[in-house]
Amino acid sequence: MVRALTHHRRDVRGSLFTVALFACLLVGMAILATLLYTVISGSLPAWRDRSLTTFVTSQMSADPHVAGIWQAFYGSLTLMVFTALIAFPLGISAAVYLEEYAPDTRLTRLINANIRNLAGVPSIVYGLLGLAVFVKLLGGITGPEVEGRSVIAGGLTLGLLTLPIVIITTAESLRAVPNALREAAYGVGSTQWQVIRHHILPVGAPGIFTGTILSLGRAFGEAAPLLLVGGITTFFSVGDASFLEALRGRFSAMPVLVFSWSRLPQEEFRALTAALIVVMLVVLLLVNGTAIYLRNRFEKGA
Repeated sequence: MVRALTHHRRDVRGSLFTVALFACLLVGMAILATLLYTVISGSLPAWRDRSLTTFVTSQMSADPHVAGIWQAFYGSLTLMVFTALIAFPLGISAAVYLEEYAPDTRLTRLINANIRNLAGVPSIVYGLLGLAVFVKLLGGITGPEVEGRSVIAGGLTLGLLTLPIVIITTAESLRAVPNALREAAYGVGSTQWQVIRHHILPVGAPGIFTGTILSLGRAFGEAAPLLLVGGITTFFSVGDASFLEALRGRFSAMPVLVFSWSRLPQEEFRALTAALIVVMLVVLLLVNGTAIYLRNRFEKGA
């Protein structure tokens, strides 16, 4: 009888909790759908007289009828490559050391706590740091002809911005590797380097790649640090300059262009701003899709 009563009794609190969770899901989806509808509908006038290819490959211009985003698009891609080359090796290496080599001391715990705090620091603070160090202090190295406001300064600033996130995500992935795997590898006589190389890193690779690539997505959408270190909206020095010379020249980026175009009074630039946001969303979806693909591939390989 007790079992029958328990079976038929309604779990009111559980039902209310389920309804509340579903309502939160609907609210989040409604907000996202509203934002997407607003951006996509606002970009429709810009697509009437140009294709996506034309919009991306056309030069930036003060005339909204012919303006494109090529310098900003190229600048964003260059910054992302530069950021990845800085943040990924340093972040992954630091995480491996902190998780596998560093002793569990008060200093190590303090370093881990500060890394987590740095991951939550507003991006404008990193922009101020980049302005003080990479532009003012090291401007003669990062870009002497442009007073330090170069691609190198922007990439270094974004590299610092993403570095704590890369360290945290990599450390969490390494921490998720079962200790039994380590013990089994040590049991057959493997050295610590062999255990890390052949067992820990392959098992933790899905989480490592996913976290690092997603951290790049955050840097891709940042405008505040780039505005401080010299992101402009007029040109990007790609002309006849070599790649190394271009790295030490002025630059633009898509988030900076969004900030600039959104402040212009012409109605045409509002549509161009929405179209640029659509392009950025497509790029972010491709980045996220790449992260998911790599995660699934490494999980199957493991």
